[in-house]
Amino acid sequence: MSISVNTMRAIDHWVGVPLCAAMSPLVALMDLIKGIFVRGPHTPRKLLFIELSEMGSAILVDPAMRNAQARGAELFFLIFKSNQASLTLLNTVKPENIFTIDSSSLRGLLVDTIAFLFKARLRGIDTVIDLELFSRFTALLTGLCGARRRVGYHIFHGEGLWRGTMLNRKVHYNPHIHITKNFLSLIHAAFATEIEVPFSKIQIRDEEIRLEQAIIDPAVRNSVLERIEALARQSNVSYTHGKHRLILINPNASDLLPQRRWSQQRFSELIQAIHQRWPADLILITGSPNEYDYVEKVRVVAGIKQAINFAGQVKFAELPPLYTLSDVMVTNDSGPGHFSAVTPLRTVVLFGPETPALYGSLGNSIAITANLACSPCVSAANHRKTPCQNNVCMQAITVNDVLEKVAVQLNAADQAR
Repeated sequence: MSISVNTMRAIDHWVGVPLCAAMSPLVALMDLIKGIFVRGPHTPRKLLFIELSEMGSAILVDPAMRNAQARGAELFFLIFKSNQASLTLLNTVKPENIFTIDSSSLRGLLVDTIAFLFKARLRGIDTVIDLELFSRFTALLTGLCGARRRVGYHIFHGEGLWRGTMLNRKVHYNPHIHITKNFLSLIHAAFATEIEVPFSKIQIRDEEIRLEQAIIDPAVRNSVLERIEALARQSNVSYTHGKHRLILINPNASDLLPQRRWSQQRFSELIQAIHQRWPADLILITGSPNEYDYVEKVRVVAGIKQAINFAGQVKFAELPPLYTLSDVMVTNDSGPGHFSAVTPLRTVVLFGPETPALYGSLGNSIAITANLACSPCVSAANHRKTPCQNNVCMQAITVNDVLEKVAVQLNAADQAR
C-alpha cells in the first residue's frame, strides 16, 4: 500500500521537526570540522538537486539545471521513484546520476533514504539545492548528505514550517515571481562567491526561463500515430493525420491537490461542445493506466463517438511524440500542462487553488482562472494544503470560457501548419 499525501505531511511535521532540532547541532559541528580540515572546490562541481514529489517541477527546474551545467557543474538529481520518468523528457541529468527513493511504503522510504545518504557521500556531492518549498524531509537529506554547500529556501522572519539549520546558503522564496525564476535564484546562491542575506539579490530576466524542446524519435512518433489510427478504426471514426485535427482532453489531476480538478461533468460537456463546433476532429481523453475508469466516466457521459478513452495507451516517454501529433490540449493544472511545454503543442490550462503567475506552463499555453477572492489558497506557507472542500474556483470556469480559448489555440495551430 502506498503512503498517502496526508500521511507524508504528518510524518514531515511530527517526525521532521524533532529530527531537524536534533540534527542541526550535528550538522553545525560537521561544518566546523570540515572548515578546519577539509578543503573543497571553490565552485560547485558535483551539484545535486532534490525534488521528490512534483513531476511537473522536473520540467520547471530545467532552465536552472542547464544554467548550472553551463557553469561547469556535473548534475545529479534525487526524486521519488514513481516520478523518475519525468526526468527523461529532456534528459538533462544522466540516468546514472539519478537517485531515487521508493515512497510506496514506510520501509522502502527508510531503506532508500539511508542508501541515498551513503551514495551521495561516495559520489562526492559537494553542493545540494533543495527545490522543495520548506519540506523538512528534504532539508534533513540536504543537511546529512555530506555536501559543503547546501542551498534552499529559508523562512527568515516568517512563521511556521521551521526546518532547523540544515542550510548554509539561505534563499528568500519570492511568492510574486514564477517558480522557474525562484529556481534560478537558487543557482545564483550556489555559485555566489560571497554570502548574501538573504540570497538572491539579482534580477532574473524573462528570456532566462526559455525551455528546451524534446527530441522526438520518428519511429516512436509513428508508433503512437498507428495506435491512434487503430483505436479510431475500432470506434468507427474517420481519422487521417494532417486532414483531421487531434484534440487532447486531460481531465484528472494528481492526488497531491484534488481541488485542482474541473469536474468530470464539465469535461464531458466540453467534449460535446467541441464536437458540435468541430465535428470532424478526433478527441482523445488522456490519462495514466490507473485513471482509465475516471476517464471512461467522462467519455460515457459525453456520449460522443469521436471521443476515445486514451488512458494508458502511451508510456510516459511517448508523451512528447503524442503532443507533437496533436493540435490542442485542455488540462487541469497538473503534470501534462508542463510536460507538453517541451513540444510545440498549444494548451489551455485550468487554474483554481494555485496561480499561473507562479506555476503557469512555459509552453504555448493559455491559462484560465476565475480569480476568486480566496484564490490561490495554497502556497509554500501552508504546505500546499487547503481546508477547502468546495472548489468554487474551478466550478466558476464555464464550458464556454474554455471553448473560447480552445478556438484561439486551434486557429493558431492552423496558421502554424
